[in-house]
Amino acid sequence: MAILKAPVTVEDHGQGPEDAEVTLVEYGDYECPHCGRAYPIVHQVQKHFGERLRFVFRNFPLSQMHPHAEAAAEVAEFAGAQGKFWEMHGGLFENQERLGEALFLELTKELKLSTTALHEALEQKTFEARVRADFTGGIRSGVNGTPTFFINGHRHNGSFDFDELVAAIREAMITRKSA
Repeated sequence: MAILKAPVTVEDHGQGPEDAEVTLVEYGDYECPHCGRAYPIVHQVQKHFGERLRFVFRNFPLSQMHPHAEAAAEVAEFAGAQGKFWEMHGGLFENQERLGEALFLELTKELKLSTTALHEALEQKTFEARVRADFTGGIRSGVNGTPTFFINGHRHNGSFDFDELVAAIREAMITRKSA
């Protein structure tokens, strides 16, 4: 079983308490259709477990297959640097079929962020290193496609449907309590 080599830190984009019983890490790509299908499922799982679950999203853009994936990840990081990561994250997944510069600018305006600053960040590749660090951590952890989930540091090799994720998270909670 693959292990998460890059531990979760305060630098990660996380939702839920840092001391939650279970941490679910997703390596995802904003243009990946499977990640798009996983997005609402992860929300359901988060609602199901509430404060017992911490969710962390890491960028894993598969740029050779998805031409907008790298830019979308950098746009999310741009928003994250201004405290709006999750709002941009949701906007990108909820409008996945429209990924591209027009959507990036539209979402930036909706979040009341500077479109000029976004252009500069994309031109200067300000957030490329952050996206690359997530990607490299994923490679080191055995990620080879998206979405890839880790539950308490162990790769989840099952499907990402609601029932299977819930069962795997419950198992991790039981294992944690008996340790």
